[in-house]
Amino acid sequence: MWKDLIQNTSAQCVFGEPASLEDIAVLEKLFNIQLPDELKTLLGETNGTNDSNGCPLIWSTEQIIRENLNLGERIEDTYILFNNLLLVADAENGDMFGYSTLEGFIKQNNIYVWNHKNNRRKQVATSLKEFVEDWISGKLSI
Repeated sequence: MWKDLIQNTSAQCVFGEPASLEDIAVLEKLFNIQLPDELKTLLGETNGTNDSNGCPLIWSTEQIIRENLNLGERIEDTYILFNNLLLVADAENGDMFGYSTLEGFIKQNNIYVWNHKNNRRKQVATSLKEFVEDWISGKLSI
């Protein structure tokens, strides 16, 4: 489903190998969060995807972990997500995209952009699907 959607929007994307259930479980455990089904499905189909220049459209599980660890805070053995966001992609200008979190849950599939200059966030899509389609097509710009 995800590869077809992305290829139908842009034939120039490169897909990663599928994430294992263990990779996804590590991500969820590390941040004490349950990922939305749409993100789990995408990662299970392609563990991240890049454009033809190698720039990520959606990060791999490893990059999601790395980027969120860089910005988050550690409390005992758990990490607290930065600004209550699970970041999953970036705009290559310092701004990043992610899901809003509350006490370990992502209650809505809305995607937000976090503006690195003013530390504000704004909803840019109502689902990962809408985000991917709009970001690839250029309908969404930052």
